[in-house]
Amino acid sequence: MNKGKYYITTAIAYTSGKPHIGNSYEIVLADSIARFKRKDGYDVFFQTGTDEHGQKIELKAQEAGVTPKAFVDNVAGQIREICDMLDTSYDKFIRTTDDYHEKQVQKIFKRLYDQGDIYKGAYEGMYCTPCESFWTESQLVDGKCPDCGRECKPAKEEAYFFKMSKYADRLIEHINTHPEFIQPVSRKNEMMNNFLLPGLQDLCVSRTSFKWGIPVDFDDKHVVYVWLDALTNYITGIGYDADGDSSEQYQKFWPADLHLIGKDIIRFHTIYWPIFLMALGEPLPKQVFGHPWLLQGDGKMSKSKGNVIYAQDLVDFFGVDAVRYFVLHEMPFENDGVISWELMVERLNSDLANTLGNLVNRTISMSNKYFGGIVENKGESSDEAQKAIDADLKAVVTSTYERVCARMDSLRVADAITEIFTTFKRCNKYIDETEPWVLAKDEAKKDRLATVLYNLTESIIIGASLLEPFMPKTAERIAAQLNTQLRAFDTLSDFGALPDGHKVTDKPEILFARLDVKEVVEKADAMFEARKAEAAKAETAEDENVIDIEPKAEITFDDFEKLQFQVGEIIKCEEVPKSKKLLCSQVKIGSQVKQIVSGIKAHYSAQEMVGKKVLVLVNLKPAKLAGVLSEGMLLCAEDAEGNLSLMVPERTMPAGAEVC
Repeated sequence: MNKGKYYITTAIAYTSGKPHIGNSYEIVLADSIARFKRKDGYDVFFQTGTDEHGQKIELKAQEAGVTPKAFVDNVAGQIREICDMLDTSYDKFIRTTDDYHEKQVQKIFKRLYDQGDIYKGAYEGMYCTPCESFWTESQLVDGKCPDCGRECKPAKEEAYFFKMSKYADRLIEHINTHPEFIQPVSRKNEMMNNFLLPGLQDLCVSRTSFKWGIPVDFDDKHVVYVWLDALTNYITGIGYDADGDSSEQYQKFWPADLHLIGKDIIRFHTIYWPIFLMALGEPLPKQVFGHPWLLQGDGKMSKSKGNVIYAQDLVDFFGVDAVRYFVLHEMPFENDGVISWELMVERLNSDLANTLGNLVNRTISMSNKYFGGIVENKGESSDEAQKAIDADLKAVVTSTYERVCARMDSLRVADAITEIFTTFKRCNKYIDETEPWVLAKDEAKKDRLATVLYNLTESIIIGASLLEPFMPKTAERIAAQLNTQLRAFDTLSDFGALPDGHKVTDKPEILFARLDVKEVVEKADAMFEARKAEAAKAETAEDENVIDIEPKAEITFDDFEKLQFQVGEIIKCEEVPKSKKLLCSQVKIGSQVKQIVSGIKAHYSAQEMVGKKVLVLVNLKPAKLAGVLSEGMLLCAEDAEGNLSLMVPERTMPAGAEVC
């Protein structure tokens, strides 16, 4: 059975830090879809990975005292470990620091520039470092970033821009004629009404204020900006070549059948990415699904609060498959899901331990108790009531595959799992209806008892086979206890494949042990308290990281009064010709502008200096440095490694304000 190719991707995880369970949900969701498609007869390629460039990472690496590459190597390793721990079956883990990806990004940038889609300009606006996004004043919400709510700072720099408006009408037409392209529909309406129909601004696609990025090879002052770098992973990872020599794998799998992403980055995947592809002359992905978020029941997960839940935490408490079940089953199609320790315990006890685990255990135990583990279909239904009960069970079980497929085709994964557990619940009801323990008391009803246990065993293996994409290890454990194999999907509409005389295992294992909610919550609270204590200890250690320097001779207050310090605003900055260390800044101080030369070129670019409020020693005797007149001094701090940081006022102060 070959139903054709299926290419599915997740968004690549940003390597600024270890992801919490809300971030890990996406890889499990994608894995369940990939596994289901494979078992349903598709040739699946499943790609995930990490996004590893940008200013935020450069700053994080500086704080950690390591190179950006060393920083992302560590975090990418953690992310991959989480993917493996959650039993995900990705075919490719791409990193945007991979050589082949970087080379193709440079080729793509040059091609788009040569064909006139990218041009050089300058950007001036408000910049959010965590989101790595520029905004106009009108786009800010209460003066803060509209995406993350954090502070934005003025920024101006030379940049390359992509002509988004050139392709806007074509994209609008595509969305209108392909209603399945953006899912759920609410995300489509948001993109159309809030971004496309009001008109697209040209997109900044390069930066000069930091270095940790893929260099623009024909203009090495610039690095490729995040989205043109990150989004292209979906094609570079399967062998795209901008020169036209793409691999057989690319020819086979592109366009992607599904980009699975968080709702917060839907704009980039349904506007920027399709337009980039249009400019490259490549087909658009068939569907982009913006899934909701998994939120913590008692508030937002925060490292400062010490309440962040990581995937490893939940696995340690509940096991891998219980975590997979929870995050998949508890996430609504459109609205955010909620995670809490209490809800996890409730679901494990009711759904996994009771509905599923108890069903398997009872069925195997009764088969061993009454027939030495031998399962036989005696076909015994002696009256119409029994026939009706058996027929209803078989109808539910054999129609489950069709119902699950319908749910999966519309990406309603939680509903698909519900359909499978409906089958398990019907099996439990069948036990109550047939009362095997009563049948066992009457020797004349032994064949009927055998038939009941056969029907249960057959139903369970069909249900377990459907459960495999969502809870793979649990499905395998069920099959092992029934001493049989999980079945192919194309056999699940037929009832009765288990041969007569089949023997189940002698000793059934408990699939999921019931937990006490109070004990789990207390254990979680203790874990969080330990984390808070560890964080406080680390903060104290950081505070103790001080530097002692050789003291200079004491001065009097009269000496100090001779020095004039004021707040200055840098309105222009340039590199000093023929100097590797010096920058020349024009600094507005009150109504005057002073020219100040500083040896900080290794720590700040000329572009990022512009707009900064700084502390200035203004009455220093003018002197020439490298032949350039300097009329003051910018105040900086220096650490033990020689890193410099400009001294800036804590609050907004006007240029010229006296420092006293």
